[in-house]
Amino acid sequence: MVNTGVSTAKRTLSKQAKCVSIRKPTARGCAKGLFLLLAPQQLFPQTLSTVQLTRLPTAPQNPTAMKPDSTLSVALITGAASGIGQELAHLLAKDQYQLVLVDQDAAGLQKFADHLRSVHNITPTLVIQDLSQPAAAQRVYEAVKAQGIEVDILINDAGFGEYGPFLDSEVNRNVAVVQTNITALIELTYVFGQGMVHRGKGRILQLASTAAYTPSPKMAVYSATKSFVLSFSEALYKELEGTGVTVTALCPGATDTNFFERAGAENTNAAQGDLADPKDVAKDGYEALMKGEMRVISGLTNKVQAMLSNITPDGLVAAGMSKMFAEKK
Repeated sequence: MVNTGVSTAKRTLSKQAKCVSIRKPTARGCAKGLFLLLAPQQLFPQTLSTVQLTRLPTAPQNPTAMKPDSTLSVALITGAASGIGQELAHLLAKDQYQLVLVDQDAAGLQKFADHLRSVHNITPTLVIQDLSQPAAAQRVYEAVKAQGIEVDILINDAGFGEYGPFLDSEVNRNVAVVQTNITALIELTYVFGQGMVHRGKGRILQLASTAAYTPSPKMAVYSATKSFVLSFSEALYKELEGTGVTVTALCPGATDTNFFERAGAENTNAAQGDLADPKDVAKDGYEALMKGEMRVISGLTNKVQAMLSNITPDGLVAAGMSKMFAEKK
């Protein structure tokens, strides 16, 4: 977006965030914004959790959004054997939704299904599928269709990253990242979304990330896939207005899951920093999903970071993210 003048930028930004005042986009100001983006806890460790940003931008909300006790009855969750996917499954099971759980970890998925049965007295349908493989999404759809199940809520949680300089990495691993994070998500949204629109009801939750807002050296492909997920989801939200189907993008920050270990980034500054509880992330996503919101950024710190990334030059953001994904000394 081209900035036509300091006064225009000042008026626009003051409407979006009451607590942020931008007078002139100087290098010093950009650097200060980047420092806040990278280390908000160091700036105000005692007050960050209680400060109220009364005018942070909010995503549009569908006025006809359904509540947990609506006519929606079946939810499909990918990446359900661990992390945020597990926590979302707990929330849905608590509200007595029938569950279809998808993951490539057969043993982990069965163990979690047994746990859900004992805690919530439900028996989920399990689909073992590696979404990094071509046509995996179609196989998931066919397995669900063969059992006569109509999916009302689709949660595309499955995703992973590959750590390291792009040209030094294995290209097949990064292609698998794209296949899982983008291709399978598109295909699942397409095949299940069509049925939702036909029935005039449905909810779709897409796992994006705050990485969608930041070019991330050493996690270049991952952050690019999340930028796609966010843009795709918000565009689809607008396309589906008036159909009874909503699309919500959930943007968490670094979260305490197996993400960093799977990516090979467990020794980075990002992995060793303050990590969000996946229960909190899932709760934010679930509430936004049921309200029909277009987007939710989980956590106050992440909301601030996302806002600042929009007013900080990409070069400075990328430099800061390079430090975040450096090996912790």
